[in-house]
Amino acid sequence: MKPITRFLIAAAIAAAPIAGAAGPGARKPNILLIFADDLGWQDVGFNDSSGFIETPHLDQLARDGMVFTNGYAAMGNCAPSRACLLSGNYTPRHDVYAVGTTNRGRKDQMRLVPVPNTASLTKEHVTFADELKTAGYATGIFGKWHFAANPADLGFDVAPKPPLTGWDPKLPDFKGKEDPKGIYSMTGAACRFMEENKDRPFLLYLPHNAIHTGLAARKTTLARFEAKQPDPRGRGALYAACTHDLDDGVGLVLQKLKDLGLEDDTLVVFTSDNGATQQSSQEPLRGSKGGYYEGGIREPFIVRWPGVVKPGTKCDVPVINVDLFPTFLAAAGATTAKTLDGESLLPLFKQDGPLRREAIFWHFPGYIDNPVNRGREIDVRAGFRSRPVSVIRKGDWKLHLFHEEWQLDGGREKLATNDAVELYHLSGDPGERENLANANPAKRDELLADLLAWFKSTGAKLPDQPNPAFNPNASVPPAGQKTVQPAKQPKKGPSRKLKREAAFKEFDTSGDGQVTLAEFKAGPKSWTAGGDPEEVFKRIDADTSGGFSLAEFTAHVPAKAGKDGR
Repeated sequence: MKPITRFLIAAAIAAAPIAGAAGPGARKPNILLIFADDLGWQDVGFNDSSGFIETPHLDQLARDGMVFTNGYAAMGNCAPSRACLLSGNYTPRHDVYAVGTTNRGRKDQMRLVPVPNTASLTKEHVTFADELKTAGYATGIFGKWHFAANPADLGFDVAPKPPLTGWDPKLPDFKGKEDPKGIYSMTGAACRFMEENKDRPFLLYLPHNAIHTGLAARKTTLARFEAKQPDPRGRGALYAACTHDLDDGVGLVLQKLKDLGLEDDTLVVFTSDNGATQQSSQEPLRGSKGGYYEGGIREPFIVRWPGVVKPGTKCDVPVINVDLFPTFLAAAGATTAKTLDGESLLPLFKQDGPLRREAIFWHFPGYIDNPVNRGREIDVRAGFRSRPVSVIRKGDWKLHLFHEEWQLDGGREKLATNDAVELYHLSGDPGERENLANANPAKRDELLADLLAWFKSTGAKLPDQPNPAFNPNASVPPAGQKTVQPAKQPKKGPSRKLKREAAFKEFDTSGDGQVTLAEFKAGPKSWTAGGDPEEVFKRIDADTSGGFSLAEFTAHVPAKAGKDGR
């Protein structure tokens, strides 16, 4: 069968109504999705051989359920991964590729004009919350939202304000300085939601801020890890403490399920939005957050569903977070009319059959700065985590297609010499060290044909225009070194003087202590004039949570604001 035909058939199957596990008259299972932020594949106890990371509750969840050893995020960083998760679609169908923009890094080293980014899902993008709400579920989110759209427009009945940070200081669950990452505040609110909806099926989406930069933990937890022997993998005590607090939050919400008598009626999924930051090497996996080597996209991935999933099992089949939309619908006995890119995982849960699909995909048509661990030398030298790249995994084989070399250096005809393609056999080379593109041209061409067919079937936008700002003669470090981005110095501004505290209050029209992008754009113009407001906002929003606090504003904006005092 020709590749394009195969993918069109797969799309048609995905669009069909989904048969469910909950039959007529049966109680529909509750669905609890716990979504970590920047949690690396190695950074859970059941995957970590060092003993430094302690995640006893996640380790128990793994023993009680099924661990997917090849579980993936659908993108290498926050917002696009969440867009894929909620929509059940890969990036070509919603165009959310990055946090902020797709042109992050040195413009004189970008050979192509990146495909523009869409910042947020909109109400036109049907989510699994929309469909489960239609099926009679109570739907709630407590945690990091990361979109401009209101959660209510994307299917969620309950979402504390502000949803971008995950908790509201006005809520009784808010724990302030004793809860620096909001883990316990969010968990408390989530537990109240479960109790209030214990007599009906519910969807609870709990996307944590942990362990995203900046790292933070309770004092008692930090002291525990400071007293341990140093980690042989180089992770600090604060890193381990933040991870431990996250695990503790998981334990609290699972205990609440048990206390409510809902443990046997609830499908629990735990995973993360992308790989770890450079603060935690994922070796033997290559790369980290923002990249598309394994360290940037392979995640801890656990499912527990008593009576359906056999405890203590492992599954090596590659799965990806777009699979959760059809899985949740199948579990609930619900249907959808939209085209989904994922596939229900129920056959794997029940161990009664394979998946239909042959491959999974990633598409990032832009640029992101700050090199990953063991990245491509050409990227590291120019200061990039990723340049435009698309990836396919098919069985144990994985192919990266680099669009600059593909578009500008001869494409298919020059594959033997232009470095447009890398091919790895992951079962024997999980660290992606040996590029087999030239050693196995038959497998290379097979996966390349599948990837090109997938572009057509999804309408993927490809970066194909040369960048006029590219300078091939620009200075870059020699081999083995990387570009260090210089700090941007604020330019002298006009005489209007605004104290940062007063300016922050002008921006924070909702009075919730967090300034969203919409509020920032509508606020005092002297703080954004002369630059792209979204770029300014991105710089101030240091933890990329989608909203900045007074502390972030104070740290990133000079006391005397001016035309370029951003």
